[in-house]
Amino acid sequence: MTIRHALAILACCTPFASPVLANPLVALDSAVFVERGAPQSGRLLEPAARLSRGDRVVYVVSWTRMGGQGGFVVTNPLPRSVAFQGSANGDEEVSVDGGRNWGKLGALRVGQRLATAEDVTHVRWRVDPGLAARGAGSITYSGIVR
Repeated sequence: MTIRHALAILACCTPFASPVLANPLVALDSAVFVERGAPQSGRLLEPAARLSRGDRVVYVVSWTRMGGQGGFVVTNPLPRSVAFQGSANGDEEVSVDGGRNWGKLGALRVGQRLATAEDVTHVRWRVDPGLAARGAGSITYSGIVR
């Protein structure tokens, strides 16, 4: 998978207003990094030029509020070639059915079994009005290239 493919997927990140919140204007910017091990310094993040199977990728979605009031929701589809690993603060909701149903990973099912991180098709975060009022922020999450 090339970085262009990963960025094309991230370009689909769009804020959606929650039905109970005002419709804010939000600009999103995305970056994709690959995590590399470094003997002396631990982990390094490098801008991803090309991704290979087994690479751990870190996505950073930065948002800037351009106007409006209330909170908003950022929804991000995952490419099939990336298995979701988690987000920096763990407050995300996930979907395992293309965005039709949402919940915490431990509560969702695929058929008769509990869903796993490999089943995640979409991830979303609710940015509450208090945080949105700060004007800018970022969401960070990771995955493994299949």
